[in-house]
Amino acid sequence: MRDLLIAAAVLLCPVISAQAQVGVSIASPGVSIGIDLQAYPTLVQVPDYPVYYAPQLGSNYFFYDGQYWVYEGDNWYTSAWYNGPWLVVLPTAVPLFILRIPVRYYRHPPGYFNGWASDAPPHWGQHWGPQWETQRRGWDQWSHRDVPRPAPLPMYQQQYSGARYPHSVAQQNSLRAQNNAESSRTGQYSASGDPGNGRVESQAPRQSRANGQPSPQLQQGTQAHQRTLQPEPQRQPQPGMQAPRGEPVQAQRPQHGQPAPEQHGQEQRGGQQSRGEEGREGGHGDSQR
Repeated sequence: MRDLLIAAAVLLCPVISAQAQVGVSIASPGVSIGIDLQAYPTLVQVPDYPVYYAPQLGSNYFFYDGQYWVYEGDNWYTSAWYNGPWLVVLPTAVPLFILRIPVRYYRHPPGYFNGWASDAPPHWGQHWGPQWETQRRGWDQWSHRDVPRPAPLPMYQQQYSGARYPHSVAQQNSLRAQNNAESSRTGQYSASGDPGNGRVESQAPRQSRANGQPSPQLQQGTQAHQRTLQPEPQRQPQPGMQAPRGEPVQAQRPQHGQPAPEQHGQEQRGGQQSRGEEGREGGHGDSQR
C-alpha cells in the first residue's frame, strides 16, 4: 500500500506548487533535494518514538519502518537507501509517526515552525489546511504506551559509500536481496529490509531456544560434565571384614595376580587368630587330660 501511495505521489508531482519546487530538480528515477552523503550517517532514536534522526546532518533527515525520510522545501521525500534516489510523497500519504516527530528533532526547520512547542509535532493541520486535516483526522492522537518498537537500521549499507554507492534502484534492490539471502544462510540477521514491502525485519539472535531453555546440545554437555564430577560411591567391605574404628573403608583395586593389601592383612590376622584359638583349645584339652 505504501509503495502504491509513493507511486501515486510521483505521478502527481506536476500538481505541486511552484513555490514547493524551488531548488528541487526532477531527476530520473527520483528527485534531487540537495543531499549528497558520502558515507552512512549517524542515526539516533528519537526518545519514545519508533523513529531515528540524524543529529550531525544539517537537514530534516529521519529513518522509519525501513525507509529514509527527508523534509525539505515543504515536501516529504523517501528512499530505501540513505543517499537516495528520493521520491516525493504527498502530505496525505506520509506515515503517522513521521508526522508526529517533535519539532526539536528537525535540524533545519522551516521558518513557519517558529513559535511551535519544541516537544510537540508540527502544526500540520494549520499548515496544510482543513482539507488535509479532514483526511488525516486523529493523526496527532495516540497512546504513548503503545508505541511500536523501532525497526533496526540497515547497517549493511555502511559498506557502500563514496564511489561504491549504488545510485540505481535496480542495483539497490539486488544488493538488498543479496544481503537477505546471506543473512538467511548464515543465520546472522541484520536489518536488511524486504524488497517486497520496504519493511525492515529483525530476527532473534541465535540462542538456545525462544523460551529461554538451553539447547539439547548444551543440556547433553552439561549432563556429561556433571557425570564426570560426580564422586564415585565407596566400596562396601566384604562379609567377614571389619574396618578399623574411626577410619573409613578404603577399598583399593588389586592388581592382577595380587590380593588387595587390606584383604591380605585381614587374611594374615585371621590366620594368626585361628592358630591362637587352636593353641588355647589344645592347652585346654591338655589340662582336662
